[in-house]
Formats: sequence, structure tokens, C-alpha cells
Amino acid sequence: MASKAKQIYWAVRRVLTEKPGIMVERWETQTGDRVLPDDHFETMVYYADGPVNLYQIRQWYEPLKALDEQSPVLIVCRSVTAALELLEESPLPVAYAGRVEDLENLVDRQRFATALYVNQNTRNFQMMRFNTMLHVFISHGESDKSYMVSGQTKCYDYSFIAGEAAAERLGQHLINYDVDTKTIRIGRPQLDYDVVTAAPPLPDDGRTVVFYAPTTEGDRPSMRYSSLASHGVAMMKALLASPNHRVIFRPHARTGLFSEEHAAARDQINAMIAAANLADPRAGHIADTTPTFDWQLQVSDVCIADISAVVIDWLTTGKPVVVTRPVNAAAPVPTEGYIAGVELLTKKQAGQIVEVLDRVSADEALAEERRKWSFYYFGDTTKGAATQAWLDACRRVRNERHAMLEGHEVSTGDPNAAMEAHREVTDIEELDIES
Repeated sequence: MASKAKQIYWAVRRVLTEKPGIMVERWETQTGDRVLPDDHFETMVYYADGPVNLYQIRQWYEPLKALDEQSPVLIVCRSVTAALELLEESPLPVAYAGRVEDLENLVDRQRFATALYVNQNTRNFQMMRFNTMLHVFISHGESDKSYMVSGQTKCYDYSFIAGEAAAERLGQHLINYDVDTKTIRIGRPQLDYDVVTAAPPLPDDGRTVVFYAPTTEGDRPSMRYSSLASHGVAMMKALLASPNHRVIFRPHARTGLFSEEHAAARDQINAMIAAANLADPRAGHIADTTPTFDWQLQVSDVCIADISAVVIDWLTTGKPVVVTRPVNAAAPVPTEGYIAGVELLTKKQAGQIVEVLDRVSADEALAEERRKWSFYYFGDTTKGAATQAWLDACRRVRNERHAMLEGHEVSTGDPNAAMEAHREVTDIEELDIES
């Protein structure tokens, strides 16, 4: 199996290095050709995952473009297949570094002051051995999931967090962690930018637009927050039968990766939407496969979501939201923050979703609560404020790194340790080929 995987891997690399135009300009070739300018990039965005998680980096494109004007940014991929997609779409330069020695060569040739991480992939640790830069966790959204208080957070020099909620959450759940010195608040800079993806045309007919965005089923019991298999079909059946509602259904990009039941529920709802539109073309229900999460916030009137970053982002709209209760008891329900204070929709209530939405939408007290919680999670949401905080935070880290290096002799680390780390990765894991 490993031999076959390597054959596929080198075939893909060969195609990439021979492809003309922008791919060649941004590609680190197998033979070591230096297609990227040396001693140029100051900020690295490190991405060790495959294509399925690219949504985590796509949401940072606009803030990273703003940063690139002050500190040249390079996206570094450890996965061939992810690099393929990023090379086609990214507004920023991309390099591929499949092996630890590739990382060493890249670091030696550039002047990286900061490495930014959008997730907690285990191969982040291979990058963190480099001691000539500061390592910063920027995550891929603000939420009350247990993921947000992982002990892995301690590995980074800093974590950029959204606001007060994140600071309190880390302070309450992480031991031996100094929130005040290890975190920098930046709000949610993604919300400063106009919609990137054009919304599909929607009829102006008075229907209430309902955005249903179930999260991933998770790769372990403690992350099984998804309502798709438990609530989804019953809710969509009720909403699609209503002449007063229009559905935008956007399942998580990783849906079905760990659960056939969730994949089946997704496919069933997509079929239900197609059938409803065929029966009444004016209904205009949408099975959303667009690449970004932005336009949905503007065109939708109400949101149904699980305990996830979608809920927290939605709070900034001020519009009604219904949050589902996970059916898996191993998935912890937050005891603080916005989620702790709202009624969560149970599986048994899923069929009554139309009535629940009507009640939540009419409750003015809930509207005031949403405004209050938005500030708690994100701070100042005035357009441009978070982007400025983001740029200021990045500048602060760069300046600190430069000051720390003055008078110090540094190296990229022990090459023997690098080779040892390299041997720990199996062929299949290293090549990012699905078995």
C-alpha cells in the first residue's frame, strides 16, 4: 500500500512541477529549483491538513491579504492534495513542504518571524521545533466547543483570541496557563469584509429564509455536536412543507467523514430540497455548496445551528438563532457563555421547528440578549476595528521576536531530531493519501 501511495505522490508532484503559469511560479519543485524569492517572506501560515479542512484557511484570506501588505505572507502546505487546491485558488503565495527537510530548507531560505496555525493538527509539532520564530495559534472560528480549551493551546507562544468569552473560557478550563500573557484579543476580522461569494438569487416574496448549518459529526465522542442525523431530517421536512419558509442547507465540509449515518442524512435532505423545488419552483430552497461562509449571514432571516462557531458568528447579525442540543451525552454542553443561557432544541422538538422559530423570532428580550453576547464574544464589531487589532497583534509579535533575537545565536534545530521526527510519520500519513 505504501509503495502504491508513493507512486501516486510522485506522479502528482511531477504534474505540479510541469504545469505552466501560476502553479510553477508558486511551486517548490522536486529538484529544489528556487521558484520563490529568497529572504522575502516574514509570516508563515502553516497548514498540515488535507483538502477537507481547507475551509479553515479560506476564511482567513482577506485578513491575510491585509497582513501581506505589511509582512509578506507565505502559505506552507504539508499535503500534496491540499496544495493543489490552494495553488489554484489562493490569493497568496503557496509552497509545498512534504518532508521535515523541506521545511528546514524553506525556513533557511526565508526570514520568517511568525508562524500562524489555523488548527491543532498533530504535525504542527514538527513545525514548532524551529526556534527562530514565534508560533501563534489563530484557530478557525470562535465557539464554545470543548476544542477551544484543548491543552494543545499551551504549545504556542501566543493565541490570538476573539474577546472576553475566549479569555474567560481558557482561564476556567486550562491549568497552568497565563491567559493575560499568552493571549492577544483581535475580535473577528473576517466580519470586516464584504461578501466574497455572490449569493444565489433569491425571490423577494416574503418567505422567511432559514439557514441550517449543522456542524461536523466529529472524530470522537466529545466532539459529536452535529444535529444532522438526529434533528435534521425532521426539521427540514417541516420547513420544506411550509409555504412561508425558504431553506438554505449548508452541512459542514467534513460531514460523512466519520459517520455513514450523517452522510445519509445529508444526502436525504439534499434530495428533499430537490423534490420540493421540483414540486414548487418558486420555493427557491438551496443546497449550499459555495466555498465560503459569508453571504448566508446577510440573506438569511434566522439560523439553526449546533454548538459551533456558526452560532457565535451569527450573533453579530442580531438576528434570531436556534441552537440544537447534542444527542451524544459525551459532547459537553457549555455551562457558561451564550449557549448556557438559551433553550436548546431537543431531538423530540425537531418536528416543531416552525413553531419554535416563530416564537424565538418574536421575542424582543432574546434580541437584546444576542446583542449583549455579541460584544462579549467579539468586542468592538465596528467595521475595520478587528482588522486593525489583527494587524496590531501581528506587528507586536514580529517586533517582540526581533527584539528577542538581538544578541542571540540561533539555529533551526538539531538535524538528527528532525530526521527522528520524520521517521515517526508513516508513508500514508506523510503523503496525505486516503486509504
